[in-house]
Amino acid sequence: MGVFLETETVHMPSRSIRRRRFLQGFGTALFLPALEGLQAAAPASAKAPLRMAFLYIPNGVNLNKWRTKGEGKDFELSPTLQPLESSKGDIQVLTGLDHDKGFSNGDGAGDHARANSSFLTGVQIKKTAGADIRAGVSVDQIAAQAIGRETYLPSLELSCDQARQSGRCDSGYACAYQYNMSWRSETQPMAPENNPRLVFERLFGGFNPGESREAREKRMVTRRSILDFVLEDAKGLRRQLGRTDQRKLDEYLTAVREMEARIEKAETHLKEVPAGSKPTGIPEDYESHLRIMLDLLALAFETDTTRVSSFMFAHDGSNRSFAEIGVPQGHHSLSHHRHDQERLANIAKIDRFYATQFAYFLEQLKAKRDLDGSRLIDNTMVVYGGGLSDGNYHDHNNLPVVLAGGKNAGLQTGRHKVYNGAEPMTNLYLSLLDRMNIEAERIGDSTRKLSDI
Repeated sequence: MGVFLETETVHMPSRSIRRRRFLQGFGTALFLPALEGLQAAAPASAKAPLRMAFLYIPNGVNLNKWRTKGEGKDFELSPTLQPLESSKGDIQVLTGLDHDKGFSNGDGAGDHARANSSFLTGVQIKKTAGADIRAGVSVDQIAAQAIGRETYLPSLELSCDQARQSGRCDSGYACAYQYNMSWRSETQPMAPENNPRLVFERLFGGFNPGESREAREKRMVTRRSILDFVLEDAKGLRRQLGRTDQRKLDEYLTAVREMEARIEKAETHLKEVPAGSKPTGIPEDYESHLRIMLDLLALAFETDTTRVSSFMFAHDGSNRSFAEIGVPQGHHSLSHHRHDQERLANIAKIDRFYATQFAYFLEQLKAKRDLDGSRLIDNTMVVYGGGLSDGNYHDHNNLPVVLAGGKNAGLQTGRHKVYNGAEPMTNLYLSLLDRMNIEAERIGDSTRKLSDI
């Protein structure tokens, strides 16, 4: 087996990791969470790094159930956002942010494609169904290009949908627009991964993007837990730690193994169904799929494997049904509610379902400790929202947005902030980059930095 490493520079595949601590075994490296005993040599003034994540929800919301009462610190969470009650002091509900580039602006129909692709870029995408796509660099990739060299993965892109990178999708727009919200350049989207197994292997070792499904399945039949490969390192490290750190290490390794077990169980229970009718992603249960991906994202942040991520819960225009919460109709179909009260009630159920998953993620960030002993959430800025407000009208103004975490970046949590007048969503992004000391003159249609976030 390998030995526990403590070096200034450790060479990993295609990247040099500085001042990183991890367990190593045969062909495997497992990054570690913050442990007090391993920070003793760090300068007393050292701070935990800042991180950012963007969580996307599709098709707009039931605005009557979303709207928040009160302003400032004196506010009441709406029925949709009630699942966030235990994290009320760690969030800001933001009202009045717009995405003008989601509108047609002369390009005709295609609001869902524009909603996804303009959400993090703030640009008017080129209307084409061909290979000559053009969008803009997204805020997460601006951050990744600035700080990505400090981590094993510059950024992590996730989704619960099977990506489509070619073909025609929404009203003459290429599918690449509708299934991607992270863009490395004007012409290069960052395809999100929807398979928890591949995300796990990318984070913790064994990732091979060129491997065929058949080869991967054959390998998985004989593969042991990733912990088997680093067991000797873990034992050696444990002897060097105090009781508190020992407990934290044990909890972390248990969490990694439980994650493996959940993924293996999901893979075991996959059923063969006729082509075209198979649900996107694994496992088949959507909530379980979302939570596995959110847990993986939390682990990636906890181990400082990456500091930048985007997670598209579902692409805009998704017609996924939610029978498990009593909504058998498709989401996109319901979003054209025509003020029908039954449809609006079902949209509210879906909105609350998504808010529940967001609340679950925040609880993970609150429970984890960072390098400086603070809560992980205090060093993580999370934007939760979508590119449409009212799906019936395809409205891109007054978007549903919640900003969570970031207390150690100076964010004013525990309040409802209302912006009056046209305030581009990209102004928020410019401000978040500024909190990470990343200089950017503008993002898409941004006009200024928001000083009051």
